[in-house]
Amino acid sequence: MTLGDLAALSATDIVALVKARQISPVEVVEASLDRIERYNPTLNAVVTLNEQAIEDASALEASIKSAPGEQVLCGVPVGIKDLTPVAGLRTTYGSPIFSDHIPTEDAMVVQRLRSEGAIIIGKTNTPEFGAGASTFNEVFGRTRNPWNPERTSGGSTGGGASALSSGMIAIAEGSDLGGSLRIPASFCGLVGLRPSPGLVPTHPTEWLWDELSVSGPMARTAEDVALALQVMAGSDPRSPRSQSIQGRDFSCGIRDLQTDGLRLGYCPDVAGLGIDPGIAEVCRSAALGLEIGGADVGPIEVDLSDARKAFLHLRGVWMVTHMRGLMDRIEELGDNVRGNVEAGLRVTSEQIAWAHGVRDRIWMFFRHFFERYDFLLTPSMAVSPFPVEQNYPESIAGRPMKTYVDWFAPTFTLSLTGLPIASVPCGFDDEGLPVGLQIVGPPAGEEKVLGLCARIQEMYPIGYPDLGALDQFNGSRD
Repeated sequence: MTLGDLAALSATDIVALVKARQISPVEVVEASLDRIERYNPTLNAVVTLNEQAIEDASALEASIKSAPGEQVLCGVPVGIKDLTPVAGLRTTYGSPIFSDHIPTEDAMVVQRLRSEGAIIIGKTNTPEFGAGASTFNEVFGRTRNPWNPERTSGGSTGGGASALSSGMIAIAEGSDLGGSLRIPASFCGLVGLRPSPGLVPTHPTEWLWDELSVSGPMARTAEDVALALQVMAGSDPRSPRSQSIQGRDFSCGIRDLQTDGLRLGYCPDVAGLGIDPGIAEVCRSAALGLEIGGADVGPIEVDLSDARKAFLHLRGVWMVTHMRGLMDRIEELGDNVRGNVEAGLRVTSEQIAWAHGVRDRIWMFFRHFFERYDFLLTPSMAVSPFPVEQNYPESIAGRPMKTYVDWFAPTFTLSLTGLPIASVPCGFDDEGLPVGLQIVGPPAGEEKVLGLCARIQEMYPIGYPDLGALDQFNGSRD
């Protein structure tokens, strides 16, 4: 099997082949490093390599030879978002303030990945402190999209998405406050899951009671996301919001869920933002196409327009809380982060109370929604991937955006629900770029959401980008 063949394998296949001793962890890591050497100079997805990756793979290989490999992620190459600490590995948070920061302890999620046989390949690019849905920062620059390197990969887990789509890694660890796993998954043709708050521990964190930002997985298939979530999820005594996963099998929905008899509500624009007509048609067609499998798909009105302002108020409080240790260095922060902190400082108690009231109404809406429907389907993004040099789209369907975050309201408004939400590829736009469909599931319904993701991937396979175009792109730039 060639290095290219190995790099194209799913995480699920890697585990099966490594455990059967048909391939070695060292070979898998070499394939990942080969992809990084070839394509990372263009894509700028992996910003810090784990120089010990081969040694880590060799140690795993030796342990497998002495005893059967039982680890869930045995030999799988994983990228860790540059917001998540990895012991001994440069972790910058995308900020010049931490450009030389080297943690001494792994984050809990990294410990869990390592303990189950994952090989940490390196850190993936992110906007400064994850503030933004297009991946760029002053430390490492901009990350490009493998489907078209002139376009953005999205953010803030944009480095992980670009690395996944180009075969540098098989699983990406990331976080999602307003869409940071779903946006890049949509732009890069991947499955990104925002789990329920507390399902995946976020230690270390600046806010133990945080319920807006979550950690989670992204991968090329729903099956791989379920595999990663099985390892990443679980209780942590340090977290007041942690959830036990005793008895849960996140792959069961992939095996068992059928579209026949499902009740699906489809809304083209939950945020009242407007949507590019081409995107709207791809998502509508994909949703209605599920009727072929026996699903009942009906249009539904979901008006979360109030949630746009509510999220911005609560996000401001979130930023101030997480950045409180850097208040004396606020002038050293980039425009996005500084602007968010300053906006948060202006939020009033009355606005916070109003925002929580909006969340209450949203929760009650979905409580009644799930009495009639099994899932809500809605476009992940209102636009296609835009030019990489552009920080955000200035308009959507002719409607100007008021702030740099307005354009991803389709994801951040749904963050307020606290429900499990995934983005799954469902087709292409007119330029051949991936389009994602959001699936909103019931409380603690990660298994069901991933099951429907798997069915949609079976119905609408999109394949992978033509990496040969990256070589041509390099040649044109030279």
